[in-house]
Amino acid sequence: MYSGTRRLSRLGYFLFGSLIMCFAACGAAASDPAQVVGPNACAECHKQETEAWKTSHHFKTFRDLPRNGEAKKIADKMGVRRIKSEGLCVTCHFTVQQKDDGKEPVAGISCESCHSAGKDWIKVHSSYSGKTAKTETKAEAAARWKLADSKGMIRTNAIYQLAKNCYGCHVVPQEELVNKGGHRAGSAFDLVSWSQGEVRHNTWYSKGKENAAASATRRRMLYLIGLGVELETSLRAVAKATVRKPYAFFMAQRVDRVRKQLAAAAKAAPNVPEIAKLVEYAHSASLKLNNERLLTAAADSVSKLLTGLTEKYDGSTMPGLDALIPGPEKYVGTVRQPSATN
Repeated sequence: MYSGTRRLSRLGYFLFGSLIMCFAACGAAASDPAQVVGPNACAECHKQETEAWKTSHHFKTFRDLPRNGEAKKIADKMGVRRIKSEGLCVTCHFTVQQKDDGKEPVAGISCESCHSAGKDWIKVHSSYSGKTAKTETKAEAAARWKLADSKGMIRTNAIYQLAKNCYGCHVVPQEELVNKGGHRAGSAFDLVSWSQGEVRHNTWYSKGKENAAASATRRRMLYLIGLGVELETSLRAVAKATVRKPYAFFMAQRVDRVRKQLAAAAKAAPNVPEIAKLVEYAHSASLKLNNERLLTAAADSVSKLLTGLTEKYDGSTMPGLDALIPGPEKYVGTVRQPSATN
């Protein structure tokens, strides 16, 4: 564990007190602008989901971030002249689409920020195999979804992939942005309370009649996979640290915190041995500089284990986790209530 964190506590409060609600990070994988169709294409069918999105900070960052004083200070320090057009910020804060005259930010954090650029899969996923929702057979639907998956769509059941997109930005694994720019080193993000708050858009299967919270079994999976992805992302961040400055300390602290949370989860769900294995991997490499090989190997092991975990479990055998999972009082933002059908 890094030493000297107490000396940096005041600096840590300053960084984490930044006004920005979403967090730029070069560690997140940016969608290819040429493959981005933009949120309007999704809104043609997903009207209720789009209305929920419009009440969120993900939507509002498009307008608000370039006007944000703290964001401007960070941009100045990083030599960024235009927040909406330079990769350091657009990777996480905006949806960028290829236009005739170049690349253009068309929205804030939107559909394709989570579900991946849709050009190759948007028509496949909505085609009903050339039939209608009522006449498409189960086998045809399964084949359609398999094809959409193969073309890059990240659906709601792909919790690991979705979580990777979330933590790729919310952890901010970008050393210079934190140390030089003064950007905070991530939010106090967790997959349950953030996904079940203002960004919740679970209206499709009820035809817009309700925006239901995730089931107990799904919340368990969101919580567990979220912890695992935070561990993986933070380990990779520490592995890339090069100097004993705030970034290195904050990322090491993040790993240490999630280690303890996973240890509690392993105790609460002893019938899921993979959780204890995650804890083992979490302690398999020292949190120190110049240890990239071992830290990356630990992160790779976590990634492989999480992939298998999502294939093997559905949350039904993990009731012991319920006491650890954030409740509705912790959900971030106000959930939008539906008002019409899709």
